[in-house]
Amino acid sequence: MEHLTCPECGDKIIGRSDKKFCSDACRNAFNNKQNKTKTNYMRNVNNKLRKNYRILSEYNFEGKTKVNRLKLQNAGFDFDYVTQIVTYKNGSQYLFVYDQGYKVLDHDWILIVKKND
Repeated sequence: MEHLTCPECGDKIIGRSDKKFCSDACRNAFNNKQNKTKTNYMRNVNNKLRKNYRILSEYNFEGKTKVNRLKLQNAGFDFDYVTQIVTYKNGSQYLFVYDQGYKVLDHDWILIVKKND
């Protein structure tokens, strides 16, 4: 009978013949290492989206407001991260981070709006 070893720690595996790890801790550690790159990328994108949403919400407490682009940039807003782009019938394009949206206006002004469901 061949003894299997845990791919995480190298200990002998005891138990069922199809068991791949010696413990739940080793299984979790192994899988976390395998998924680290994907998980980190997703975590970083979600963090940027959350930050963008927080910044838009802080400036847009009345549901619709205008703010200078530089103010958003100085607050850490990243214009590369949005959840949706909506083009309305009149041709206006709004970029949304969840339900907070913005439209780029002339002279570095940004119109921030909140989407009503």
